Parts: sequence; structure tokens; C-alpha cells
Amino acid sequence: PRVRCFSRLPGEKLALFLQATPHQDISRRIASFRYELRGDWTAHMSLDSNSISSEDACRPCNNTEILMAVCTSDFVVRGNIRTVEEDENLRAAVIKVSATRVFRQKYALFTGSSRLASRGEIRTLLQCGVKPGPGSFLFTGRVHFGEAWLGCAPRYKDFQRTYAEAKAARQIPCELPVD
Repeated sequence: PRVRCFSRLPGEKLALFLQATPHQDISRRIASFRYELRGDWTAHMSLDSNSISSEDACRPCNNTEILMAVCTSDFVVRGNIRTVEEDENLRAAVIKVSATRVFRQKYALFTGSSRLASRGEIRTLLQCGVKPGPGSFLFTGRVHFGEAWLGCAPRYKDFQRTYAEAKAARQIPCELPVD
């Protein structure tokens, strides 16, 4: 399946996402369609990488964006990057994550039998060049057609510092039980 995003008007945040999947029937070709109407999808999270620059899509979130992402994202997870694979069909990188703490998830994205770590996958644009490496991150993002898409992903220690400073200044938009 291929995913494209079409905005109603330039600059509007309202978007209709349509996904078509072809099927071969015994006597004919048919297709199934899925759609999402999103009013909260920001431009830098678009799946159509032709419409945005990789610089905009891949730039790190600032402190305000990180704090808002913790409050508004479909998932908020602390974890480590195990591997990164390419999904050529979606022109995306699939980040395989070992989640050491799931703060919030709207759908069962991070699951596992181990009580120490859950596993899940998060997608982002290929051109962002995500690589596996050491360290713990706070992953936030949106669910799109049942798949997790990356929003902000600061190193966890940087998030802790940002959160503590905002809390001391009474400027946190929501509470999160941090370590």
C-alpha cells in the first residue's frame, strides 16, 4: 500500500488520508480503501515526503514542542533503539524499540511478555537517517493507519532536565510520572 496526504487548503491542519490496497479476486481486480480524517496532524509529520523538506521533518523538537508532545501524543514511551530497517513501500525507516516504560499508548503498539521491556515499532521518514545506538530516549508520536509514527524523540536524560526545569517554573502543560 502507498500512503499520500492531501490537505484541504494550503496551511490548514485538516487532512484526509486515504490508503488503497489492491486485491486479486479470482475473476477481477478489486481494491480496499481506508481513510483517516485528522485535524491535529502537523505538516512535519506528513507521510508524503515530497511535500516537505527533510530539514523540517527531521529537525529535533525544541523544549516547548517536547513538553506538548508528552501531553498530546498517541504514545509516550521510554526506550532504546534495537535496530532500524527500511520500509521501501512507505519510504520510511522502521525503528524497532525496546520500551522500558510505556507512559501512554492509545493502541497496543508496545507489547511483550517480559515485564522488564515491551517491544514495538515506530516509523519515520527515511531521509531522517535514524541509526541504532546506545542510550535511552523518550519516543512520542501519532498512530496513523494503525502504525506508530515518530514525533519528538529526545534523549531521556535531556527530557528529564527539560521537564524538571518546566515543573520548577510551573510551566508544564501536563503531569508525567518521571523517574
